Amino acid sequence: MPLIPRWRYMTPQAKSKVQRIAASAVVLLLGFLLIRSLLPVLVVGLVVWWIWSATQKA
Repeated sequence: MPLIPRWRYMTPQAKSKVQRIAASAVVLLLGFLLIRSLLPVLVVGLVVWWIWSATQKA
């Protein structure tokens, strides 16, 4: 027995709920992938900016 009923037997409300959950899952996955790929660049940029601002004050 499948966990999710067959699509053709689902009510329109249930279909829209499944579609919203799937869209949210895709957006979250893309967000996590984007953050994971950009995090090292952001950290390096922050360190470079911190060093640059410290040398400008001295």
